[in-house]
Amino acid sequence: QVQLVESGGGLVQAGGSLRLSCGASGRTYGMGWFRQAPGKEREFVAAIDWTGSTTYYADSVKGRFTISRDNAKDTVYLQMNSLKPEDTAAYYCAGASYFGGNLRLRSEYKYWGQGTQVTVSS
Repeated sequence: QVQLVESGGGLVQAGGSLRLSCGASGRTYGMGWFRQAPGKEREFVAAIDWTGSTTYYADSVKGRFTISRDNAKDTVYLQMNSLKPEDTAAYYCAGASYFGGNLRLRSEYKYWGQGTQVTVSS
């Protein structure tokens, strides 16, 4: 069983930046970030394939967020720039246990982190 641990969340003013990190205790294939605001369903934010050559983004974050990974460190990152109050949510890291699949879907992921809170003040 692979354990995922997120870090880097916090409180930031609108227009600011944060970088989230997710460390894995073992190998994962595709990696993704999802977020969940109070009273809302968990939604896709960004994903990256095993090689790091292909990335996917939700329309709401495209051009502002960047996902990357360092396989030597078993770590995935989410650089978040130009943050908006509507980005406020708990952010969850997810890892897939096999190669391929639609990384925009929650059902593709076997491993999940405990979440890290991001709060953007206006």
